[in-house]
Amino acid sequence: MNTARIVVLTIAVGAGGLAAYLASGSDKKPQPAQTAQLQTVDVLVAKSDIPLGQAVTANDVAWQAWPANSASSSFIRRDQRPDATTQLAGSIARSPFIAGEPIRELKLVSAKGSGFMAAILPTGMRAISTEISPETGAGGFILPNDRVDVILSQRDKNPDHPNANSVNSETILSNVRVLAVDQTIEEKNGQKVVVGKTATLELKPEQAEMLARSRQMGTLSLALRSLADANAPESSTDDQRRDSINIVRYGVPTQTTVQR
Repeated sequence: MNTARIVVLTIAVGAGGLAAYLASGSDKKPQPAQTAQLQTVDVLVAKSDIPLGQAVTANDVAWQAWPANSASSSFIRRDQRPDATTQLAGSIARSPFIAGEPIRELKLVSAKGSGFMAAILPTGMRAISTEISPETGAGGFILPNDRVDVILSQRDKNPDHPNANSVNSETILSNVRVLAVDQTIEEKNGQKVVVGKTATLELKPEQAEMLARSRQMGTLSLALRSLADANAPESSTDDQRRDSINIVRYGVPTQTTVQR
């Protein structure tokens, strides 16, 4: 074999080896960058939407991994309360939950055999109902958890002028919470408001007595308050007692008089 052929064969073998080396090196994938492991804890969340007033069952909640650094102290954690799903069964939602929202006991109340209204009623408060109509109930726009003023209207007859009657109106209760309208405790699925026949109000004992007396004296109307002033202070207890005495002795003191 002559020298030229040997040189050509050597070059060909070398080129083939180099190509094989480069091909084998291209198959190697780069190592993925190492990421920090996120620490999580299991917290109890709503498996589906839980409306206001619904009794919570074990099927309504589930454990879900949650970032440990953002888990609030009010969340129910599995490592602290592994039996929470059974412990909370039968509790009533005093506020609605959306699917995936962590369960907090502040938004639950234990019924202990009582009805929903008795379970959510704050200590020392009373629930009392009054009749309403489109004219006396803000046209049906009053919903549970709204704040209202209660107005008493009385028609006074003038014995000297039988055809000249006056209507006296007085706000007897201010900034009271509506617990329910008829049996409706929330507006469902964005449906149109339906005018109820009764509204249940959350009142103090002396306020409940005042409302019961006032119903026998004239027409009660509910005036819807704006959300902006829903947190305004209520009338003082002394003022309420004074108004109560005025109602019993003299009738409601006149603030607005309309001559007819």
